[in-house]
Amino acid sequence: MSSSDDSALDALGVLGDPVRRGLYRHVSGTPGEVGRDAAAEAAGISRSLAAFHLDKLVDAGLLEVSFRRLSGRSGPGAGRPSKMYRRAEGEHSVSMPPRSYDSVSRLLAGVVEQAGLDGALQTAARADGESEGAAPDGGTDPVEALRARGYEPFRDDGKLRLNNCPFHALADQFPALVCGMNLARIQGLLAGLPDAQGWSAAMDPLPQGCCVALEAPGEL
Repeated sequence: MSSSDDSALDALGVLGDPVRRGLYRHVSGTPGEVGRDAAAEAAGISRSLAAFHLDKLVDAGLLEVSFRRLSGRSGPGAGRPSKMYRRAEGEHSVSMPPRSYDSVSRLLAGVVEQAGLDGALQTAARADGESEGAAPDGGTDPVEALRARGYEPFRDDGKLRLNNCPFHALADQFPALVCGMNLARIQGLLAGLPDAQGWSAAMDPLPQGCCVALEAPGEL
């Protein structure tokens, strides 16, 4: 086993504690940054215990830290900056025995892009999404179906945005190809979900998260 596998195992082992796992899910699923008070309230624990577990997640490379004054003021009397947490940019994965699916994914994506098969990929992705929508996994509600597939949906100014891109590494390298596939897959998912009649999905990227945003019928 390589040292990178050891590091991934160490990082994932930190999530064995249920309180720590809950805090990580809360911070990861929240757009922007989370302070200790908000994290403690979400987990139903004391601020000091939340701080202890949050810093363990930072030590493991699962969260990152920044400091800012929540009051928005600066200068004398503004108070000390608060410690804020957000999900770390790095990814951790491990397989037993070792596998390298990411290398194959990059190779296949490169071939599809060079061959100009974007349209064929989107057609396949839309069909795959529709098939998934017709299955019971994740339920029939669009928000829950997206959450079950790792998108971490949240409401923002009348739209449903997605805090996580499940294909982040590939999207960074092949943005047009992968984002187009992702949009088609989500559109297919909506078409297959019984409770998603009238929902729409379109490209509407933010600096962080998934490039797709959704709107419900009453919000159009």
